[in-house]
Amino acid sequence: MRIFVAPPLAAGELTITGDEHHYLHRVRRARAGDSVELVDGEGHRAAATIERITAETTVVRAGVPERVADALPRVRALLPLIKGDRMDTCLEKLVEVGVDEIVLWPAARAVVRLEPDRRDARLAKYRAALQAAARQAGRAQVPAITAADSLAAAAALATGTRLVLDPGAERAPIAPADDVTIVSGPEGGLAPEELDALATAGFTSLGLGPRVLRAETAPVVAVALVRAATNS
Repeated sequence: MRIFVAPPLAAGELTITGDEHHYLHRVRRARAGDSVELVDGEGHRAAATIERITAETTVVRAGVPERVADALPRVRALLPLIKGDRMDTCLEKLVEVGVDEIVLWPAARAVVRLEPDRRDARLAKYRAALQAAARQAGRAQVPAITAADSLAAAAALATGTRLVLDPGAERAPIAPADDVTIVSGPEGGLAPEELDALATAGFTSLGLGPRVLRAETAPVVAVALVRAATNS
């Protein structure tokens, strides 16, 4: 059983409340004496044993934390908002295939907009979903998620290999690199001016095969291909 705790993770007694306690107490039906793994979402983990559990809290005894090494390359996805539950599905699957960072950006043809007064609440919701997905996938680190005000601001975060998903482009081998940034488009695809801007910023167009993938599918496939190509 894996439980996320607030950093910094340290050895000793720790009281767990909230959703993680609910997961242990109600979902997993944990008991005193059960073993759990604690992770802080920042790449540290520690073995722990449940000392006592009540309706409100779980108390564990944690061992000495260790650092979980990041698997290179570091993969960043520049992702537009996607309509409805498909956004949640996309985020979940990106965690499963190994994305390290997600940056939301306002695509010209996106159906959904991230209004400034709702940005913090929406990001908090997405962070909770990423944490749940990381627990399910057995990851010690929760991918970071932020929002950029423009495509230019999002693209400026890219280092290493830069790829933009384009169904009209040829599929090509993915060159090894320590850092990979992948840009994907919304339901309506990337606008010509967005493709031009990304080309100017050093992004190479990448096709994913003869079929046109949905907005929530393409970035997941691309990240999986990067991980497969680099055995990470």
